[in-house]
Amino acid sequence: MNGAESLIRTLIDAGVNVCFANPGTTEMPMVRAIDEVAGMRAVLCLFEGVATGAADGHARMSEKPGLTLLHLGPGFANGIAYLHDARRARSPIINLIGEHATWHLAADAPLTSDIESLARPVSAWVRRNKSAEALAEDAAEAIAVALQKNGQIATLIIPHDCQMDAASVPVAVGSIPSPPKVGEDAIKQAAEALRRDEPKVLFLGGYAMRERGLKAAARIAAATGCKLMCETFPARWERGAGTPIIERLPYFPEAAIAAISPYKSVTLAGARSPVSFFGYPGVPSYFISPEQQTVVLATPEDDVTDALEELADALGAPMNIDQNSAAQIPPRPSGKLTPETLSAAVASLLPEYAIVMDESNTSMAPFLAMSQSAARHTVLTQPGGAIGLGPPCATGAAIACPDRVVVNLQADGSAMYTLQALWTQAREQLNVKTIILNNRSYRILGIELMRAGVKEFGKQAQQLIGLTQPAIDWVSLAKGMGVPGVRVETADDLVKEFERSLAEAGPRLIEAIL
Repeated sequence: MNGAESLIRTLIDAGVNVCFANPGTTEMPMVRAIDEVAGMRAVLCLFEGVATGAADGHARMSEKPGLTLLHLGPGFANGIAYLHDARRARSPIINLIGEHATWHLAADAPLTSDIESLARPVSAWVRRNKSAEALAEDAAEAIAVALQKNGQIATLIIPHDCQMDAASVPVAVGSIPSPPKVGEDAIKQAAEALRRDEPKVLFLGGYAMRERGLKAAARIAAATGCKLMCETFPARWERGAGTPIIERLPYFPEAAIAAISPYKSVTLAGARSPVSFFGYPGVPSYFISPEQQTVVLATPEDDVTDALEELADALGAPMNIDQNSAAQIPPRPSGKLTPETLSAAVASLLPEYAIVMDESNTSMAPFLAMSQSAARHTVLTQPGGAIGLGPPCATGAAIACPDRVVVNLQADGSAMYTLQALWTQAREQLNVKTIILNNRSYRILGIELMRAGVKEFGKQAQQLIGLTQPAIDWVSLAKGMGVPGVRVETADDLVKEFERSLAEAGPRLIEAIL
């Protein structure tokens, strides 16, 4: 057994059995090991950002580490943007990066780079393997680091000769420490704040947005009358009939401040104190004012689910809450394609237990409100704000949950970052339905220019915002990647084509012209 085989066997034995890969010469021993050792599914991605984004989506939905195999520093660098998103989402991910042979590094070959410096900003743990004998042990430690709740990124750099040299048996993963439990004082302070007869809000993030956390939050709201609100871009949000109605904090700072300012106290549960995505002159960076009381029930690193359940018990909250139990599905729309009709079309047809990867950005703002009482579903977003995550994240989610439909609500501009994900969806025959929201522009940049006081866009500004001359033909792009596509220009046609795509297995793309 060589080092690469001991590595792959260690991963498989720990239940890490899907590898999103874009390998090169230095990774050939690992490619051979994946081929010869039964139990690892290899998924080829045509761009490293697709591999890292898919690993993120897979990790969020499987709750197992997403695994990537990348080529040296430049290959890893191509995937960093979506590791940034994954770090913010607290997704467990293991990156395997091939490196030049130890004896070749001194030659400073063209692809030689400082991989550690690239990896540290997006990794909780970085290690350069020293020998084939140590490789299985390094892999086991990487798995343990990634699985530490609430999820971390581990990056292992593996020299080519260490992959090839003789090694011993795989190594079992040690015990995984549980996330820290919150103390009694935090429970007591949160209970006191939420019992007060004044406007108060329980602000949720992280694992609080999953099944157990939401059930406990609903109990707390029933006992105290507090408002439930969540961070702008939750990593994974269980939604639909039978889950509590939660207001999402708006994106722009003025609207966010207006949404949170009426409350005398804000209790944070698994979320940081919310801040503006960007700094705007005259606008506070932090949305909670000094005049409001901030109570930290649980940080993003804590066991927020346990904390919410303890708080609900301390408040004497009833165990079973009738929460949003009646399904309310909007009627199927007709007429012009607008954010409202787009949102209604998807919400009205959303299958039970669908996974919605929402990178709609500016085009489907009403969707969350329209779908809050629709069929049960899961929403994924981009907590780190690195655009282009939608297609690869949907790809990874579909591999993690082959029995569930994945709907990717995708802005056209950001989709161009990772359109190669369509090829992987076609090759793997994944049940991903992509709706491209084609307004032929980076519309968010136009909004930001207007916020900056620009009344009329000059030719140069239009050139930097518009996606015309030539217009991007998404149906042709999808066909070239092996995914059937269709263009729609009315809400009636969107309803018809979306319903048709849901009835057919495999990936489909709908280009909705706005």
